[in-house]
Amino acid sequence: MANSATSINRTGSLSATGDVVVKFFEWFGNLGIFCAQWVRTAFTPPYELREFVHQFDELGSKSLPLVALAGAATGIVITLSTRDSLIRFGAKSLLPAVVVFSILKESGPIITALVVSGRAAAGIGAELGAMKVTEQIDAMEASAVNPYKFLVTTRVLACMLMLPLLTLVSDFFGILMGWIASTAAEPISLRLFIHNGFKDVTFHDFLPPTLKTIVFGLLIGMISCFQGMRASGGTEGVERAATNSVVLASLFIILADVLLVRLILVFFS
Repeated sequence: MANSATSINRTGSLSATGDVVVKFFEWFGNLGIFCAQWVRTAFTPPYELREFVHQFDELGSKSLPLVALAGAATGIVITLSTRDSLIRFGAKSLLPAVVVFSILKESGPIITALVVSGRAAAGIGAELGAMKVTEQIDAMEASAVNPYKFLVTTRVLACMLMLPLLTLVSDFFGILMGWIASTAAEPISLRLFIHNGFKDVTFHDFLPPTLKTIVFGLLIGMISCFQGMRASGGTEGVERAATNSVVLASLFIILADVLLVRLILVFFS
């Protein structure tokens, strides 16, 4: 009897594990189909330019204060934490360069992407999820309006173009507040701080990390739209779509950043 019970438990565990694996690959398969539909509609006229401009403003301008605040906080934290370490090793003069390189190459892009993911992904997932459960998307299809072109393409492209611009804002406020934090500890002119920070910066140090946020924007827009378009189950489904959009988009951003940093080091170092 004990052996039979143990065998049944093992069989149940294997079955549960198999279901998880199947659902995992099923999710990625559905995401691949969704991406293929987006690619097909994104390059097929007519284009929803008015909706694209609206989404660009909606996702960009409303994320600007959060991005600026996050960039400023990052600059202060990097300056304060790095200054103490550099003083210990007698390399205090390198502080401007360390702050600038840290923000431009990694902190600015990844912090911006995660902040936008927390705001935009939740908004897109909840908005499309609400439209899905209330059958508004079905009504659009019945009216001969392609929901992928009107809802998905505009939001994904807006996210892709918005992220590099917001990254520049984050970099600016991060470096500015880094100078202010450094000046509060030991006065240094802005001109000298900028000169020491940027004298060794090249386009290879600035452009690839900034442009990689286009990939982050693609992930944010695609995953949040995908989660919203497949929502079901009323208000609980909308909540799940919003939550999963933020969690999955943030996870994919971190994983993509690891890969992109490696590629940048290979091709631009």
